[in-house]
Amino acid sequence: MGRKIFLGARIFDGERFHDDKALIVAGGRVEAIVARNDLPEGEVVTFAGGVLSAGFIDAQVNGGAGRMLNDEPSVASMDIIAGGHRPYGTTSLLPTLITDTSEASIAAIEAAKEAVKMNRGVAGLHLEGPHLAPARKGAHLAELMRPVEDRDVKAFIRAREAIGTLLVTMAAEQVTVAQVRELAEAGVTVSIGHSDCSSEAAEERFDAGARGVTHLFNAMSQLGHRAPGLVGAAIDHPSTWCGIIADGHHVDPKALRTALRAKRGEGKLFFVTDAMSLVGSEKDSFTLNGRTVRRERGGFCSKLVLSDGTLAGSDVDMISTIRYGVTYLDLTLAEALRMATLYPARFLRLGDRGHLSPGARADLVHLTDALAVTATWLSGEAA
Repeated sequence: MGRKIFLGARIFDGERFHDDKALIVAGGRVEAIVARNDLPEGEVVTFAGGVLSAGFIDAQVNGGAGRMLNDEPSVASMDIIAGGHRPYGTTSLLPTLITDTSEASIAAIEAAKEAVKMNRGVAGLHLEGPHLAPARKGAHLAELMRPVEDRDVKAFIRAREAIGTLLVTMAAEQVTVAQVRELAEAGVTVSIGHSDCSSEAAEERFDAGARGVTHLFNAMSQLGHRAPGLVGAAIDHPSTWCGIIADGHHVDPKALRTALRAKRGEGKLFFVTDAMSLVGSEKDSFTLNGRTVRRERGGFCSKLVLSDGTLAGSDVDMISTIRYGVTYLDLTLAEALRMATLYPARFLRLGDRGHLSPGARADLVHLTDALAVTATWLSGEAA
């Protein structure tokens, strides 16, 4: 790979903006950010304004481009889903398998091992279930939910070693403190979600190594003044990361603004889409575990619902969440970008992504001043 020089856009390095500078990329990695009068030789890519940022990172993507991972947990599905989200600025994502059979989980793990090696945007795997609480099932099938067993712990650890990045969402009711500790010590990223637990039960698991909370506010015990629940524990615990769905449907913006102000621990909230197959597709319905999910248009973006009105994932993409954050959550553009780049990278321990420091992967996105994606690059190559 030859050297590339990116000129003409404000550069956001993950922490701050650089004006009148150039981004130098060599060998698929960031080499430097330099003054315009100090350019090396190389291929020049020129922009007429806008913002150049690290590509977006999404820890929770169930589907895209007309494909659901649960329908076919294969390498091809993961590649299609990653490709479906790339036009919206996402250059790294975790294909997410919602509650399903053991056979589906095994197939997803095997597929992720190969998909990560392809270096086309699949950064690992997220297993959201089956170790969830039926009381907070959301759109998941309660009959497939079950407690974590020792064999599951061993399987997750083997999968993490083979894939590199494995995120598992579990209800506090379905996993013991000792199991959380064993998984965390082996490098598995444990997130508590779809749980009706007490704040005390959540805190015990956070202290044992559970690193995050899956889609804060959704499918969990809520904040009460004498029973803070999982929401209260997540906001109060200083080391706990929280993914949030900012689509105008899953959480009222007043609640999100409150969480952003209240969260202990700097930079611990990040965007996820929880996207389903209709992102990047013109279809208006799809099937989830044998049930029809339909798209209802209107509002900031469409919403996806089951026949009883239950929300079934989202129809939002990552650049839209950034626009939502700036418009409705009082976020600066810099903070909204961090919530889609630097913060999810830190949560997932993807140290060479989410920023444009020297040595980082040159996964890039260019945005217009109106926050529309014009182009993306994977390891410095147009994608």
